[in-house]
Amino acid sequence: MKVIKNINNNVAICVDDNGHEVVAMGKGIGFSKPPYEVDLSKIDRTYYSLDSHYVTLLSEIPEEVIDVTLEIVEKGSDYLGVNLSRTFWFSLCDHINFAIERVSQGIEPQNALLWEIKRFYPQEFQLGIYALELIQDRLDILLPEDEAGFIALHFVNAEYGTDIRDAVKFPNQMQAIVDIVERDLGILLDESSLHYERFMTHIKFLIQRIYRKELLSSEDRELSLLMQRKYPREYQCSVKVAEYIMQATGSRLSEEEIMYLSVHIRRVTTIDL
Repeated sequence: MKVIKNINNNVAICVDDNGHEVVAMGKGIGFSKPPYEVDLSKIDRTYYSLDSHYVTLLSEIPEEVIDVTLEIVEKGSDYLGVNLSRTFWFSLCDHINFAIERVSQGIEPQNALLWEIKRFYPQEFQLGIYALELIQDRLDILLPEDEAGFIALHFVNAEYGTDIRDAVKFPNQMQAIVDIVERDLGILLDESSLHYERFMTHIKFLIQRIYRKELLSSEDRELSLLMQRKYPREYQCSVKVAEYIMQATGSRLSEEEIMYLSVHIRRVTTIDL
């Protein structure tokens, strides 16, 4: 593979054996003056058809920030057990670099969703804490806990395949749904119970399907009618949740979605199921 332009010491624009342009990453591959041949064993990552915005980003962000972000993304992929998109780390790298710049200017971020993120996305938040610890260890820069929440939302966005502008809405929407269930049924949900965990998992995936426009269609009318007769309070509660979702997102839940929601509400509000 031939290097035709260096971006920094570890990133270069190359041409492969088929004449295709590719952005390559690897320790020291952009150190020598181009053009020159680089051993494929020295290349860790390649990106074909990379948007010019990302190429510019690579040239502007310090190499040490790029390196630490790649390590955070690798940890996140393993920890969450998901295959993150190959370009996800660009947006995270951009955010981390911006966060570092703000802190160096004495600007402290305020994350109004921090409590909800901790509560509803504990795994992603722990990744945010890991990122802060790694940044402090490698770059000697201390970022505030609020940034752990922002980094967590980047991972939520990557997991759900949604826009980051949508991801920031998720914690408040999940809290609103919990509030509706507790208020409508006059109870406090036991957050330590397995049914609560399953309920929240269902809500997370429901919100994911809403924003990805993958909601279930109405198919089992008979089962839906059975739920209405057997558990009328829970079903009506799920209808109120559906009304909130329609108001908040513009998406209408099908009878099947409402039925499944009522099953989870029944389970999370009783001890005999």
